[in-house]
Amino acid sequence: MIKSMTGYGKANLVKKEREYQIEIKSVNHRYLDISVKMPRVLTYLEEEVKKEIATKIKRGKIDVFVTFQNNSTEGKEIKINSEIAKIYIDELKKLAKQEEILANIEVTEISKLPDVLSIQNKQEDETIKNELLEVVKDATESLVQMRSIEGSKIAEDLITRVKAIQKKVKEISLLSTGLIEEYVVKLEGRIKEILKNQEVDESRLAQEVVIYADKCSVEEEVTRLNSHIAQFEKLLCSEEAVGKKLDFIIQEMNRETNTIGSKANNLEITNDVIDVKTELENIREQIQNIE
Repeated sequence: MIKSMTGYGKANLVKKEREYQIEIKSVNHRYLDISVKMPRVLTYLEEEVKKEIATKIKRGKIDVFVTFQNNSTEGKEIKINSEIAKIYIDELKKLAKQEEILANIEVTEISKLPDVLSIQNKQEDETIKNELLEVVKDATESLVQMRSIEGSKIAEDLITRVKAIQKKVKEISLLSTGLIEEYVVKLEGRIKEILKNQEVDESRLAQEVVIYADKCSVEEEVTRLNSHIAQFEKLLCSEEAVGKKLDFIIQEMNRETNTIGSKANNLEITNDVIDVKTELENIREQIQNIE
């Protein structure tokens, strides 16, 4: 079934004092656009996160929020910036000499100074990568499920509207056929009235009817509309991203309906055309939210 582009997914994971939380929000967008906000220690995994989401979602503006708390010693390493430490020591010695005080510099005190010592996660740590992608997968599946539920509701509404259009198209077809029959009767009556007692030229009458029928016949447009309706209903049951295809079909249906309207010289057909165009516009607005 079709999916909506609007949705929300969330997942959490706690393993060995490591806590992950992923929130994913999606809204309408012409293409797939994924934006990830995550702690600096995990930014090297940003592309991996995007790839995982892209396996399940094909269209929409996707905002991903990653929260990570690591209280475990696994995958961590201590980094000492020796260059910064040397600068601190040199400057402290200069200060001690200038002020004629004892330069009793302890290593523990130097380590407390800004940027000297830091605890970092090993970028090559596969454990964190695998755990993060696991929770991303869960959050994505949660999002897809919500988009599917919303998509099923949209599909129900679209099916109802398409059925209404199909009914109007059938009415237009019947009215159009009746118009030709009415025209034959009226034309024959007018010719007889003009010619009085003279015989009617049946071949000329037939020629006029053919010309009129060609001008006002909507048989081709009705056939194409019914074909588009069948394609539309089939796509509504697809598991693929069909939003763009549905939009194209609606454009084609609108074009055929406009042609019928331009040919119509009957008030009932004109009213049916207006009803069809109204439903098509409602459908067009709905499918802007379909993946």
